[in-house]
Amino acid sequence: MGRQTGKRTSITALTLVLMMLAPMSVMAAPATSNNSDLTYEQTKKIVAEKAKILTETYDTTSVQYALIDAGEIVLSGQTGKNDLEDKVPLTSDTIYGIGSTSKMVLTTAVMKLVDEGKIDLDLPVVNYIRDFKMKDNRYKQITTRMLLNHSSGLLGSSGSNATLYGDNDTYSHDTFLDQLALQNLKADPGEYSVYCNDGFTLAEILVERVSGMGFTAFIHKYITEPLDMKHTKTPQDVVDPAAMAGIYSPLVEGQLPQENYNIIATGGIYSTAEDLVKFSQIFTGEVEGILSSKSVEAMAREEYKRGMWPEDSDTSISYGLGWDSVNLYPFSEYGIKAVTKGGDTISYHSSLIILPEYNLAAAVTSSGGTSARDQFIASELLLSALEERGIITERKPEKSFGMPVKSDIPKEISTYAGIYGGNNSVKKIEMNHAGRMTVPTLTAPSNPAQEYTYTTDGTFVNDEGTEKLKLVTEKNGRTYLWSRSYISLPGLGQLAFSEYTAEKLEANELSQDIATSWEKREGKRYYVVNEKYTSTVYLNSSPILPIHTDKETPGYVSNIKIIGANEAVTELQIPGMAGRDTKEIYFAEKNGVEYITAVGSIYASEELVQRLYSGKQSVTTIQTDGYAKWFSVPATVNGKVMTVKMPSHGAFAVYDQTGICINHTVVSGKNEVVLPENGRIVFAGDVGSTFEISLK
Repeated sequence: MGRQTGKRTSITALTLVLMMLAPMSVMAAPATSNNSDLTYEQTKKIVAEKAKILTETYDTTSVQYALIDAGEIVLSGQTGKNDLEDKVPLTSDTIYGIGSTSKMVLTTAVMKLVDEGKIDLDLPVVNYIRDFKMKDNRYKQITTRMLLNHSSGLLGSSGSNATLYGDNDTYSHDTFLDQLALQNLKADPGEYSVYCNDGFTLAEILVERVSGMGFTAFIHKYITEPLDMKHTKTPQDVVDPAAMAGIYSPLVEGQLPQENYNIIATGGIYSTAEDLVKFSQIFTGEVEGILSSKSVEAMAREEYKRGMWPEDSDTSISYGLGWDSVNLYPFSEYGIKAVTKGGDTISYHSSLIILPEYNLAAAVTSSGGTSARDQFIASELLLSALEERGIITERKPEKSFGMPVKSDIPKEISTYAGIYGGNNSVKKIEMNHAGRMTVPTLTAPSNPAQEYTYTTDGTFVNDEGTEKLKLVTEKNGRTYLWSRSYISLPGLGQLAFSEYTAEKLEANELSQDIATSWEKREGKRYYVVNEKYTSTVYLNSSPILPIHTDKETPGYVSNIKIIGANEAVTELQIPGMAGRDTKEIYFAEKNGVEYITAVGSIYASEELVQRLYSGKQSVTTIQTDGYAKWFSVPATVNGKVMTVKMPSHGAFAVYDQTGICINHTVVSGKNEVVLPENGRIVFAGDVGSTFEISLK
C-alpha cells in the first residue's frame, strides 16, 4: 500500500554487505540523439541475471520488468513462477498489483484538473469537498498540494476493511470522510512531509467530486486509454483472476485469492511493467495532451524542502508531488535527475524510475519480495542502458562511511541518551565513556542491540561503515535520531537513506488514577470485531491486539503517549517514513466489555470471547451490530475436528495459542479444521449470518 501499505518488509532488516571499491569515475559526454542502433543485449543479459537472483535468493515468487527508450519499449522480461505447478506461464501481460505506485496515477489525475483550472493546488480542500470535516479545526488549512506532498498532518492510514480477498466492496472508500470526522491532526498542515496514505484517499474523493466521475472511470478515460495501457485495471473493473500474477503466503498451502485494495488511488491499481513504462511517457514529454509541461515540472520539484527535513544527503526518499524521490540515488551520483515511486501491498510490489532528461524509464513489478528490492532491478535497467548509450562510461563504486575512528563522547552529546520512538518501535540510546553508543530496540528485545562508535566529525558510525547516526535538535525543540545509511544486497546493488528514524520521548508522568486504569489492562488481549469476513487482516495482520507497557517507558504504550485513563495518542512528529501511520486510541466500556477504537478499527476485550460449546452441535449468528463472534477452544475439545456449515456471506478463521492463523476459510476454502490447544476462533459475516458448528 504504501511504499508501504500492508506489511512492508523493513529494508534495514535486509542483509548488509560492505563493498570497498576504487575511487569514483566521472560522467561521460551527453547522450547521442539517435538510439536506433542500440539492441540493449548487454542490459537484457545483466537484468535477467539480477532478476533471477531476486527470485532465487530474496523471497520473490515472480518478477516482471520493462525498459522504455524514447517512447519505444526496448526491453521486457519476467522470471520466477506464476503458479507453483508451472501450468500458467508468466508473460508481459501478467497483471500485478502496483501498491502505492498507484499514487502517481492519482497525482496525474489531480494535476490534469489543475491544468483545466478546476483545482488550485494551494486552495483548501474544503473548497472542493464541502462535507470534509475533522475534530481538529486545523483541517480547514489543508490544501491539495499538502495531500500530494504528504504534509497534510493527517494521521496516516485509515484502512479498515480496505484490503479484501476476492471482494471489491467500496465500504472503506465510502465511509472515509466519516472516519476523518472522528480524528485530529498530528501536526500543523504543511509543517513537514511524512508518508500519508490518507492524503491520497482524500485526493481520490477530490478528483471524483470535481470531475463528477468515479475515479476508475476518470483514469481510464484520461490516462490509461490514451496511453494504450490495456492491462491497467482497478478492483472496480472486471479482472480475470487467471490474468493476475499468483500470490502466496507461508501460512497457506497453494495460491491465495485475488487481493483487492479498495482504496484505489492509495494503492489499489493493477498493472504490468510495460504499461507502467507507457505511463512514464507523460513525464518524459513523449506524450502530450495528458498533462502540461508546467504540471510535470511542478510534480518533480523538491516539495519535501517546504517543511522540516534533515540536511540533504544521499537518499531514496525526497518527496515531490506524488513521487517518493525527485533526487534518487545512485543517479544523483552521476548528475542525473531521477524521479521514482514504489509500492507495496501485502503480496504485490512495484518500482517505477524515470530519467526525464534522457527519455528513459524502467518499471518492475513482483509477487513477493519488496518494492525496495524491485528498485534494485529498475536501477540496474537504467544504469546499464545509460552505459550502452554512452551516457556513463563506468559505474561508480558503492559507498560507505569507512571504518570509524574513535573519539571521546563530549558531555553535551551524552545528554541526548534516552528513549526514542519511531516507526512503531521504541529504542534506547545508551552511551559509555569508551566512545560507544548502544541502541537496543525495546519493542523487539530478541533483536541484538546495534553498536556505534563516536567519531571526530560528531557522528556515530557502525563498525561496517554502512550507517552514520547523529542526534539533532530541530527548530521545533524536538530531538531526533538522524540516520544515513548505505544498504547493499549481494548481486543487486545499493540503496541510500537519509532520514530521521526516531524522536526522543518526553517524560510522561501519570496520575495515580490514570496509571491504575492502564495497569488493569496490562497483558490483556483485544480482538478485532469490525473487519469484513473477506478481510486480509484475518490471515496477515494479527486480529488479536495485546496491551503491554514497558517499565523503561512509563506513560507510554510502545511509542504511543497515554494522555488519559481511556486515551493514548502518538505525538511523534517525524518527517519521512518513521513518523507515518500514527494513532489515536480510545477505550470505552459497554455491557461489561471494553472496546478499543483506533483509526477505524474496533477491538473488544477478552470478556467478549465465549468458550466454544463442547457438545456435538452448536450455532452462532452475527448480530445486528455486525461484529464478529470470537470463541476460545476449551481443553475438552483440543484435537477435535470442527466442521462448519457456512452461510453464503460469512467465513471463519482459527488461530493457535501464539495467534498464528492456521485456517481462514476465504483463503483455504476448507470448512473443516482440527482445533488447536488454547486456540481462538472468529466467525465473521453479514448481519444474520448463521454458522452451524459440528465437533467430532
